[in-house]
Amino acid sequence: MKQDPDKTRKALLAKIHMAKKDLGMDEETYREMLKAFGLTSCKGADIPTLERVSAHLKRCGFKEKGRWGKKPRTLVENDPLLSKIEALLADGGYVWNYGHALAKRIAKVDRLEWCNWRQLHKIVAALEYNAKRKQSNKKGES
Repeated sequence: MKQDPDKTRKALLAKIHMAKKDLGMDEETYREMLKAFGLTSCKGADIPTLERVSAHLKRCGFKEKGRWGKKPRTLVENDPLLSKIEALLADGGYVWNYGHALAKRIAKVDRLEWCNWRQLHKIVAALEYNAKRKQSNKKGES
């Protein structure tokens, strides 16, 4: 199945502008970089050129952040625990797939929404333990 070229182009443009911001490039530096690719602006660039610009920005240190994804739908009684998991994942900089991996490892089920209350509680405990461990590591580095 082929992806819509217009969507691909828009996604690449968005990625380039996110990279520009994340790398702290000023406008002058950004324009100089584009000149190296024969561009004055990304507006008229074709997809292969945009991919080369994107690859260059990755070599300069840009790291794409994972997609966050949707909160799993579950029973009403499990919703507070799932909200807690969501908050702990966000604080740790993790995506939902990390939560699903924990469910697989801890509860032996493939997805968080298939966990019962007790299993979700174990996952919350694991995430809290991980957060405390990360926090103590940061204090040790200071």
